[in-house]
Amino acid sequence: EGCRHDAGMLRESGLLAQLAQHMPAPHLGGVYCIYGDSAYPLSPQILSPFPRAQASPQQLVFNVQMSRIRQAVEWGFGKVLSIFAFLDFRKNLKLELQPVALYYRVGILLANCHTCLNDSQTGAYFNVQPPQLQQYSQ
Repeated sequence: EGCRHDAGMLRESGLLAQLAQHMPAPHLGGVYCIYGDSAYPLSPQILSPFPRAQASPQQLVFNVQMSRIRQAVEWGFGKVLSIFAFLDFRKNLKLELQPVALYYRVGILLANCHTCLNDSQTGAYFNVQPPQLQQYSQ
């Protein structure tokens, strides 16, 4: 159910068209792509893990390495929910009755401010220091 939900949200968002327009695929000279889990469809701008049954040993290593990075990035989403538990829409928010996207954007902004003041697990994992709060707020 969750996989269909993620793919459906991606399809409805129009993000794939925007990525295609603003982010050329690596084989067309672009240098970036998004890495998602297997719930997302493959496209020139979105990569997902190699299917385990058909993966070579190198591809399996790639899957493991990318999974670790993806998990580290997801810590940031977990931080938002740990600071602002009411943003867990599955438990608290009513889609179409509340401005959920606005609430979440504000939560991310404030969680980023918190990171500027207190560092983060994700920053420590990637050995990256956050900007100063004044720098971030400009």
